[in-house]
Amino acid sequence: MLVSTIRHFKAVNYHARILRTFSSQIKGQSSRSDTSKSLSELRNVYVEFLPDPTVEFRNPIREKLERLDMLARRGQIDIPEFYVGSILAVTASDPHSLGKTNRFVGICIKREGCGLRAKFILRNVIDHQGVEVLYEMYDPALQKVEVLRLEKRLDDKLLYLRDALPEYSTFDPDMEIEVLPEGSRVPVNPLKVILKPKPWLERWERQNLRGVQEFEISERDKRRADKVATPWLKYDLMKNYMNTIPEEEQNEIFSEIHEQLQQLELTRKKLKRKRSFVKPFKLG
Repeated sequence: MLVSTIRHFKAVNYHARILRTFSSQIKGQSSRSDTSKSLSELRNVYVEFLPDPTVEFRNPIREKLERLDMLARRGQIDIPEFYVGSILAVTASDPHSLGKTNRFVGICIKREGCGLRAKFILRNVIDHQGVEVLYEMYDPALQKVEVLRLEKRLDDKLLYLRDALPEYSTFDPDMEIEVLPEGSRVPVNPLKVILKPKPWLERWERQNLRGVQEFEISERDKRRADKVATPWLKYDLMKNYMNTIPEEEQNEIFSEIHEQLQQLELTRKKLKRKRSFVKPFKLG
């Protein structure tokens, strides 16, 4: 009787250990999947944290030090999520302006650079004149960066707005913030702009632009465009690999700074809730 009881007790303990091991494995897999999902989201939002894919410009020590400087700078100023096509308002210190600060509203037409060299260009039409301002994202002169409308466009660069009709680049300097519901996807604006007649600043007919309405070009320009076209390059796997950062290296980079970025996101959400709350006033 005693022997059978001991055997039954051992069997129960054995099955309990198996269940605990199985449940811990499931939890570990779920946590890893959540982490990888969050890392994939971080790659889309914080593009400048990825190093330059060109081997000649790579330096692991400098890149780590730059990431620490970028995190410290983000702790001093809120740099929200934005993309090419988003409408921003940037306030920067300007010793030549009346109030020592200058606020510029415009659409982001280009975003480039990595690390502390990350920069973006805003464009607006003011008094029938196109105005563009180049900002360095981690410049200490920046005091405030606001996203008035968060959205994407069909193209990665909107430099063709320089040759488009002015209404596509005209925005009210007093434009109010358009609130996007929390948790919703960033909308993609399918707008197709109309280009002005030639001459253009670039040969837009030779670029595969999706955000531009079809324009008429001469047969001579068509032949020249077909002659220099390279549609096979998108199938060149080695060239694409050399122009990108491997996913393993991306995961390693963002896993180092994941906790700090999450903390910055929580701080930004708390500040947003404080700004959205309006204290009621007493009647009478």
